[in-house]
Amino acid sequence: MIEVGIVVGSKSDLPVMEKCAEILTQMGVESETRVLSAHRAPALMSEWARGARERGIKVIIAGAGMAAHLPGAAAAWSTLPVIGVPLVSGDLGGMDSLLAIVQMPPGVPVATVAVGEPGAKNAAYLAAQIIGLSRPEVAEKYQQLREGFVEAAKAP
Repeated sequence: MIEVGIVVGSKSDLPVMEKCAEILTQMGVESETRVLSAHRAPALMSEWARGARERGIKVIIAGAGMAAHLPGAAAAWSTLPVIGVPLVSGDLGGMDSLLAIVQMPPGVPVATVAVGEPGAKNAAYLAAQIIGLSRPEVAEKYQQLREGFVEAAKAP
């Protein structure tokens, strides 16, 4: 069953967000990825976000650059947890995206992670933590991953 919906506003965002889908697969969490622009195809984006819960999705991850409206739009159209990934685009190095995503009004939150590929990876880990609340096998995989980080950090 697909539990995480990944959405991007442009095909050019896919290479970064594929890292997110790869980590979810490693964690045993199925995801779907869609290209749906909040600006160029708002009706399609709205339909996808509004129907996410009924399709079994539990977390939405939205990657967006520049004006970065997509994560906020997903949060406006769904009450599922939304994780926003600011993407590098234009001349501001992703700072515009970060500020656009993090500045949501009270009551319509978007959890915001780092800019670019590190953020895409952390969005997947955060989604796995959320899914792990109801799926102990996912929580265990994440726990093992964290233990591996500790081992890797130890000096030889």
